[in-house]
Amino acid sequence: MDESGTDPDTRARLGGSALEVAPSLLGAHLTHGTDDGDVTVRITEVEAYLGPDDPGSHAFRGRTARNATMFGPAGHLYVYFTYGMHYCANIVCGEEGWATGLLLRAGEIVDGADLARERRSRPAKDLDLARGPARLAQALGLDRRNDGADVLAHPFRLVLPEQPATAVLSGPRVGVSGIAGTGEYPWRFWLPEEPTVSRYRPGKLPAARRVDP
Repeated sequence: MDESGTDPDTRARLGGSALEVAPSLLGAHLTHGTDDGDVTVRITEVEAYLGPDDPGSHAFRGRTARNATMFGPAGHLYVYFTYGMHYCANIVCGEEGWATGLLLRAGEIVDGADLARERRSRPAKDLDLARGPARLAQALGLDRRNDGADVLAHPFRLVLPEQPATAVLSGPRVGVSGIAGTGEYPWRFWLPEEPTVSRYRPGKLPAARRVDP
């Protein structure tokens, strides 16, 4: 560990492909510190996006002012605004220029729950504080001002699990197909039996398979 408590190998680990990094991010703790206080989420679900090779990615049609962060170095946040009302956050991974990353789909608030409740207008259940990408971003206090922020530097802190999860499930992304013409790809990864994992939107649970972390 360095003085900030961050594993010096974390950046290198995030430099792998999105599909390789995804399982290792499950169970990681991401903290965002603000003037109002700190909130920490334990990540339980992510989705991989593979840049120019992936029609579901914001980088599919090339670099723009909106998605420029995706083309940068690993370990930075790509935060975007969607549906005219929500922010969602991704952690960039892979080599610089690849434009690959992992959408933070869901997690469990493990520190700063009172502040997260205020930001989320006090939902009925704490399990819903970060259940879904927009809720997670709101609970952490993220918006476009955080686009490009380094998750390994103040006011953020990302701590990966010392031991990868022994069981990881994967299935189709929520409302997004894989490579055109090739069917659904299992690019969503989550921890099994986690009540904070978001719902699968086509109306039925996807077929899940166990993957090696």
